[in-house]
Amino acid sequence: MSFKIILAVAAGVGAGYFILPSEVLQYTDYILDIGLCLLLFFVGIDIGKNKDVFNKIRRIGFRVLLVPAMIIVGSIFGSILAGFLLGMPANEAGAVGAGLGWYSLSSMMLATYSSKLSALAFISNVTREIIALLTIPFIAKYIGDIESIAPAGATSMDTSLPLIAKSTNPQTAIIAFVSGVILSTSVPILVSAIIRI
Repeated sequence: MSFKIILAVAAGVGAGYFILPSEVLQYTDYILDIGLCLLLFFVGIDIGKNKDVFNKIRRIGFRVLLVPAMIIVGSIFGSILAGFLLGMPANEAGAVGAGLGWYSLSSMMLATYSSKLSALAFISNVTREIIALLTIPFIAKYIGDIESIAPAGATSMDTSLPLIAKSTNPQTAIIAFVSGVILSTSVPILVSAIIRI
């Protein structure tokens, strides 16, 4: 996955620099909106395909909501603190952290605000996913199963879910999936709200 990301960015840089005329840039807002809608559509399909998960979660109860809530709080306040140390405005740093690991969506949403902020959101959230994939087994083994969900953020419902399931147990995998669904649903709301503060 990481190689595909790097390859896609490199192809985009090459196309922008060598191939595409500057007139194409006037249509990027429309292209970004279409891409954003497609991403959200496929997230909805992914949620809809897993019908039996909702019954299992009902048995766990509302405590499952504490996991994504704490991930949101930690991600946003952690990024605001990091932004403060780097001299960034709190709303910009918070919006980057509100990407919650969903690099494609957060960077597209912030592209209309600032290309530099979009690039920072992309790099930060890709780095988060890579760190999650490297640390989830360690966290599950030495710290705790539920704690291993946090680094994954929104990716705990898709790319990180197999690793979480392998490193923990079926119940934690279900909690990770639900957390990922909630976090993925929260990203467009949080990013757009925080950047406007």
